[in-house]
Amino acid sequence: MLLMKTRCESCGKDLPATSTDARICSFECTFCAECASNTHGSTCPNCKGQLLQRPTRAEALLEKYPPSDG
Repeated sequence: MLLMKTRCESCGKDLPATSTDARICSFECTFCAECASNTHGSTCPNCKGQLLQRPTRAEALLEKYPPSDG
């Protein structure tokens, strides 16, 4: 299951599981859209992988499968 980190690793912006602003790499490093594009050029600074829009989690499933604090 996808780990849904709730903060941008660069600026600390809140990224709830329903946010369309989150970007992730294949290792689930998480950034906001602004940091992903403007600061990192859509490349993960940790693994050099591609940063893409993270899928959202259905609100009905958030209680059973909560996002991560990480």
